[in-house]
Amino acid sequence: MNIFLRIQCSKLLRIPKVSVRAFHKDYRVPAPQNFSDYESVKQNFKIEVPQYFNFAKDVLDHWAKMEKIGKRPSSPAFWWINDNGEEVKWNFQELGLLSKKLANVLNEFCGLKKGDRVIVILPTIPEWWLTNVACLRTGTVLIPGTIQMTENDLLYRLQTSKAKCIITNDTFARTVDSIAHKCPVLKYKLIVSEKPKEGWGNLREMMKHASADHICEKTRHDETMTIYFTSGTTGSPKMTAHTHSSYGLGLSINGRYWLDLTPSDIIWNTSDTGWAKSAWSSIFSPWSLGACVFVRYMPRFDPASILKTLSSFPITVFCSAPTAYRMLVLKWESSYKFKNLKHCVTAGEPINPEVSEQWKNKTGLDIYEGYGQTETVLICGTFKGMKIKSGCMGKPSPAFDVKIIDENGSILPPKQEGTIGIRVLPNRPLGLFAGYVDEPLRTASAFRGDFYVTGDRGYMDEDGYIWFIGRADDIILSSGYRIGPFEVESALVEHPAVLESAVVSSPDQIRGEVVKAFVVLKPDYKSCDPEKMKKELQEHVKRTTAPYKYPRKVEFVHELPKTISGKIKRNELRKKEWGKV
Repeated sequence: MNIFLRIQCSKLLRIPKVSVRAFHKDYRVPAPQNFSDYESVKQNFKIEVPQYFNFAKDVLDHWAKMEKIGKRPSSPAFWWINDNGEEVKWNFQELGLLSKKLANVLNEFCGLKKGDRVIVILPTIPEWWLTNVACLRTGTVLIPGTIQMTENDLLYRLQTSKAKCIITNDTFARTVDSIAHKCPVLKYKLIVSEKPKEGWGNLREMMKHASADHICEKTRHDETMTIYFTSGTTGSPKMTAHTHSSYGLGLSINGRYWLDLTPSDIIWNTSDTGWAKSAWSSIFSPWSLGACVFVRYMPRFDPASILKTLSSFPITVFCSAPTAYRMLVLKWESSYKFKNLKHCVTAGEPINPEVSEQWKNKTGLDIYEGYGQTETVLICGTFKGMKIKSGCMGKPSPAFDVKIIDENGSILPPKQEGTIGIRVLPNRPLGLFAGYVDEPLRTASAFRGDFYVTGDRGYMDEDGYIWFIGRADDIILSSGYRIGPFEVESALVEHPAVLESAVVSSPDQIRGEVVKAFVVLKPDYKSCDPEKMKKELQEHVKRTTAPYKYPRKVEFVHELPKTISGKIKRNELRKKEWGKV
């Protein structure tokens, strides 16, 4: 364990509720309200954006000052554990001190300046959080990446982003060294390691000698703060730029309304550090509200470990992907008791209603869905106090005016399928990306009339709830029917033999195209008769959803192609079906 970290093995003190009126006053963030009166909350929502804003200085240092003068107790802002019994706890003052030391490493040892780009590829270790805050303090542009990247993935990102610095660990350093000679702009390589490595600066050693005195860079609210690469499900990943206000202020909306956080909460978000969801629920949303970020280091996803952690630690808010909830339900044992857990959320893709029902039966807790993109903060969500409609992603966030629009940008009536759009005229909402970096045509193509076009299809019901159908290019047109893949996939995974599934269109002489399912079977079913299993799955889907949606073609595969963030590449499967690859 790195020696500069303050490690405490004592139990976490109970974090009392404290006043956050100072933050409300500065940025006009409205206090939490019950969403049973949704229209009132939305109508009264307002955040005033200052000309200059920096999350580290204006929010994190604010909480540190509250601790120092006794208005917030010296209790954890960050709590990290691993399987070896090691534990790290920082309050906001300690987070500030350590992040300032790392900021001086970037400024003084590396010579990085405001606007320089830094790629960070680290697992869920404390240095990932320190690096995020240090980049805020220096005004450098953070570009997160996942340790699951291949050499080609990294090469594309380094060359496209023109990053001057990369920060990673021992494991991924070998990948960097294999392609660094092809990246002339890359000047600085920092490694998080207990031992030196030739050609690399050792971050932990450098921090030992760095000063804790650092003046935060003055940043305008509209300057680029971070760049996330999109998943690349339908083409080359795009660089999505977010500003200091779009994330630094915009994600406070997620924390207050969807995550329902207060300074007394402890939130655990299981997202990979390379996914924008980590920025959502592991940095900006919780720390905006002064909540504690909990992290358990797990080299691999381990459902049993997650369930034990939720039973053993006073976690109050849990955020994970739909696939994770499905695996947790399958691994459930009656001994698990979540004494402190009070709020569960999910995002990334729609969750299967059956999984939500099973989770509720086992824990007594609902799962609140949220919907957003790399280009946005939370677009829609089911909020506390709001009626939950199973399989629905809720109502628009208070920050956004969301409509279902046609190909001309005109608003469609309830129950009519169209594209999910966010109104950007006459006033551009807070929380929307600044654009795709160096791609003005791609940026322009994301807007239609008065709306930003998400590229997702859905419809709004009479109550104002929005229902997800699928990506626009995932829609299957068969014999005049429009079929979204998610509903078919949801039906398939309800079958006890199915581990995963992906549904795409496949050419057909009579119907134009039909539904095809690529299915990964659970180990116990892999030796079954394929034809018999195919018919069984087809009949199961017919019983579960509208019969015309059943997969007329089924192919059993060992695994599904996925992006490095874990999303299924339906586009790759579709191209294969249509003979394009």
